[in-house]
Amino acid sequence: MLLAIDTSTPQIGVALYDGARVLAEHLWVSPARHTVELAPMVEQMLRQTGASISALTGLGIAIGPGSFTSLRVGLSFGKGLAMSRNLPLVGIPTLDVVAAPVARDSRPLACLLPAGRGRLALGWYRAHETGWQASSDPHITTAEALSASITQETLVAGDLTAAERSMLQNNPLLRLVSPALSTRRPGVLAELAWQRLQAGASDDLHRLAPRYLHIGEPL
Repeated sequence: MLLAIDTSTPQIGVALYDGARVLAEHLWVSPARHTVELAPMVEQMLRQTGASISALTGLGIAIGPGSFTSLRVGLSFGKGLAMSRNLPLVGIPTLDVVAAPVARDSRPLACLLPAGRGRLALGWYRAHETGWQASSDPHITTAEALSASITQETLVAGDLTAAERSMLQNNPLLRLVSPALSTRRPGVLAELAWQRLQAGASDDLHRLAPRYLHIGEPL
């Protein structure tokens, strides 16, 4: 059984996955309370499902991009649990979790996460036989800058405010994925991490680090 944890942004997500089912999944928005709320929610989820922490066989952690503090909370919790229980841990790029549920077609996909102060973290994806694959490194932008830069029909998914959605809709070439399908689900994170573990891949606990985006990066 795998525990998935995502604290990349104000949205926190945790899930339990056994390879065939998402046994439990919780996600909620909690600005600046990740340290207080993460461990109790994991404990509650285990209790609700009747699962024991000793049943865990692996961990999946979202590694960003995202908030500096938020990412450190999730990764520190996951590393501590992995070390204490001798569990393999897999780090999954957060934008991969945004991309995975989107139906694939020939159009490029722009995946977005809030980066504070009206900025967005942007990652570009292209469809391949095995799923969406990142075609660039993430960088910082804004909804206005992205809307102005698009010259071909493009899919857009991510955690967006009403104002950002309105701005992006000013460009008729942009096709926004619905808010429900854009929601970053920890169950999806769990499935991606499970696939990597089944392939025999896991990350070095001492080398795995969050992926931050710096304000000085180009818009």
